[in-house]
Amino acid sequence: MGKSALIVIDMINSYDHPDAELLVPSVRTALPPLTRLIDRARGEGVPVVYANDNFGEWRSHHGEIIETALAGRNAGLVEPVLPDDDSLFVVKARHSIFYETPLSYLLSQLGVDHVVLCGQVTEQCVLYSALDAHIRQLRVTVPEDAVAHIHKDLAEAALRMMERNMGATIRTAGTVTF
Repeated sequence: MGKSALIVIDMINSYDHPDAELLVPSVRTALPPLTRLIDRARGEGVPVVYANDNFGEWRSHHGEIIETALAGRNAGLVEPVLPDDDSLFVVKARHSIFYETPLSYLLSQLGVDHVVLCGQVTEQCVLYSALDAHIRQLRVTVPEDAVAHIHKDLAEAALRMMERNMGATIRTAGTVTF
C-alpha cells in the first residue's frame, strides 16, 4: 500500500461566475471541515495538492490565480484554505483534475495510491475527478462535508455514484484516514 494525498479542488476561486450565488452558501458550510482536514493533513505530513482552474487565463500561474481570488468579493472563502509553502499546485483547465495536467505523474512520483478529494463542485469537478482517479486505479475518499455544491440534489446523486460506481469511500472529514 502506498500513501495518501489530499487534493483541494478549485477552492482558490474568485466566485465571479454565473453559479456563484448558488455555490457560495455551500462553500461557507463546507469551509470549516475542509480547513480542519487541510490542517490535519499538513500536521500528519500528507501531501496537500491544490488542483485549480486557471479562470481561462492562459498566462496565469498559481500566484496570479491566488491574487485574482483574493481580489474577489468572497476573499473570506479563500483565505482560510490558501496553500502554504509546502503545498503543491496543479493548474487545470477542465473539470477533471487529471485532464491534461501533470497530476498523475506527480502522484506516482510521490508514491500516492489514495486520494482524498475535497473542494468544489461536488456534482462537477469532484465527480469527474473521482472517476478519473478510479480509472487510474487510485483509491478515492470524498469527505461529504468538505465538498461544496451548486445543486444539492445533484451533489447527493454524485456522491452516491462515486460510492457505487467508483468504489469511493464517502465519509465525514473528521473520520477520514490518510
